[in-house]
Amino acid sequence: MDSSERIRRMQLKESLESECRSTVEQKINRYLEIEHQKIIGGHNFSKASSECIYLYRDGYFVGTVMMNHAINEGIIKFITDRNSISRQKENGDTKTIEELINELKERKIILNECAKASIKIWNSFRADIHHMNPKVMEIPFKELALKNIKNLAVIEKEIFGFDINNGAIVPHRPKYWNINKNGMIETFLRLE
Repeated sequence: MDSSERIRRMQLKESLESECRSTVEQKINRYLEIEHQKIIGGHNFSKASSECIYLYRDGYFVGTVMMNHAINEGIIKFITDRNSISRQKENGDTKTIEELINELKERKIILNECAKASIKIWNSFRADIHHMNPKVMEIPFKELALKNIKNLAVIEKEIFGFDINNGAIVPHRPKYWNINKNGMIETFLRLE
């Protein structure tokens, strides 16, 4: 490494450290306001859901909204699959996420509060953001990110709610947890 690269690295380090010091209180406040589920089932969307929390905490609001859309859809597909519900209509078309949410609600697989939270995420400028339509210039991403991440918390608490009994996790809805033959549960921890 030559001297110009060393200087550049030192400048970048100082800049990043300064930025971290100056934003730490904001990050703490954002992290504490979302009230996320501390433990969820270990599934394909679990890591993304946890990273979404960090995106919001660190102030990346567009990324938070985009990830919320994807995680919401992933969870709805997961619930649909765990309940052996076809994602296909009789005519062969694929059901929309909104149609799946409504079907899950009508079948009383998810509660009304969970369905409302999922629909709110689904309707939060999803197509405009996904396709980067000009409308994105008008979207209040900071407020939308907070709303969506709180709605995601509602969904995760319903699906992955649990109690602790003698130090063991007791899922409210075991169907949505991967429980091994020995009774051990695959989890994803978010315990900061």
